[in-house]
Amino acid sequence: MRGYFAIGAERISKPMNLGALMRSAHAFGANFFFTIGAHERAFDAKSDTSKTVDHLPVYHWANVAEMALPLRCKLVGVELIEGATDLPAFKHPLHAAYVLGPELGVLSDEVLARCDHVIKIPTAFCINVGTAGAIVMYDRVRSLGSFPDRMDAPAKALQPHQGRLSVDR
Repeated sequence: MRGYFAIGAERISKPMNLGALMRSAHAFGANFFFTIGAHERAFDAKSDTSKTVDHLPVYHWANVAEMALPLRCKLVGVELIEGATDLPAFKHPLHAAYVLGPELGVLSDEVLARCDHVIKIPTAFCINVGTAGAIVMYDRVRSLGSFPDRMDAPAKALQPHQGRLSVDR
């Protein structure tokens, strides 16, 4: 896949959510991970069993003013707000950093003002930040990756597999 992407969250506070988002970022091939104004208790994350910090850069910025993105990197806010573009209709930038809102709130006005795009997952109500991040990353990989067209017929029978793919620990 060409280009690069990062994902992060503003004011994240729950360790399990931070760990899950970091693990998904690592699994989907993010080039870096970040937080903005994260609550100190969020760093007690034990759910990142892939040990993301050992495999890609992780930035923790205290506020939006500290955030330094690479040149040409577009900041994409992910928030269920009026006027945001529905994810299925969004053309992902080649160079992007996706930022999700906190568990108990929305992206701050400062972050929204800095965003080049704001997208929303078309759901009836807000979903878990880790789940939302995984959906956005899947959509990016699916839309920018080199995958064959979806098939109408089921794939040929798969052979039983000894074990599963895992991450170096």
